[in-house]
Amino acid sequence: MKLTILFGGASFEHEISIVSAITIKEKLQKHFDLSFVFCDTDHSFYLIEAEKMQAKTFSSGEYKKLPQLGLGRGRFECKRMFKKIEVDGVVLNLVHGADGEDGTIASLLDFFDINYIGPRTDASVFSYDKRYTKWLCEAKGIRYVKYDVLYADEQKDVRFDFPLIVKPARLGSSIGVSVVKESEELDYALDVAFEFDDVVVVEPFIAGVKEYNLAGYLADGELHYSIVEEPQKQEFLDFEKKYMDFSRSEAVSKAAIDAALTNELKENFKNIYLDMFEGALIRCDFFVIDNEVYLNEINPIPGSMANYLFDDFPRAIEQLASSLPHRKRAKINYEYIHNISAAKGK
Repeated sequence: MKLTILFGGASFEHEISIVSAITIKEKLQKHFDLSFVFCDTDHSFYLIEAEKMQAKTFSSGEYKKLPQLGLGRGRFECKRMFKKIEVDGVVLNLVHGADGEDGTIASLLDFFDINYIGPRTDASVFSYDKRYTKWLCEAKGIRYVKYDVLYADEQKDVRFDFPLIVKPARLGSSIGVSVVKESEELDYALDVAFEFDDVVVVEPFIAGVKEYNLAGYLADGELHYSIVEEPQKQEFLDFEKKYMDFSRSEAVSKAAIDAALTNELKENFKNIYLDMFEGALIRCDFFVIDNEVYLNEINPIPGSMANYLFDDFPRAIEQLASSLPHRKRAKINYEYIHNISAAKGK
């Protein structure tokens, strides 16, 4: 099966996407006919040879010597003097953060009728912005941590007691996130967060909370779940810890939890996934507070596709690639215009 890994993008998570793509190459190269398409920060696409899938190819700018691609119906392509390069097959959207997770890439691929693994535009909207994720939880009856929203261009007091956690509303990988233990630290934490976004989400920081990660996807009409992981952490998963997670490829241990909690996590995942995330492999990060499950966040394009949570990751990608949703398109026959023309005698 042909599979095209699309990575890069113009976001603060650009380098993380490169790390993910290199990791995915190692996991899938024996199972798929792989191609690699890099989106640079200028939104130009380049075809990257498999042997050049190394960090220095991108940090040095060497990728600019490789074929630059455009988009055609159903494929990436490059027209050269003596030959035409076509990159077809299913695309795996591995662009983290803006572009990849905000719906931009999804809309672009839909526009050009390119089949892809990844969140569709509406799913991207609700999972990329932490405010909208809370709204989705509200609509679906899923518990979530209470929150406040601050904007860069207005003054507003925080209504929670300390300690707090401050997060840019539209950014992942714990970039710009701070735990604020006392009021004297708040202004600095907000300055940091507002460097990355003009909207910030503030939540109470809950010390010692239990956290569990669960990934899954829909294929052949059935939800397929990963194992449940209890991530090892100190105060919270900071950028350094999450950055290293993006290159993880070794399987992790299953969380030591009972069947009842496992089933509750799966039910919450199912409630989030269905009728929203079809076509994507997502990871949901949950809190358990006072024996109740809360959604912390949705990762619509998890680091390295959460490969380490699946017993047979190549099989998971193959199943998903064979069960992608198809967008309905309007059939245009110009009957309305023909009728008007006929009525006017033109």
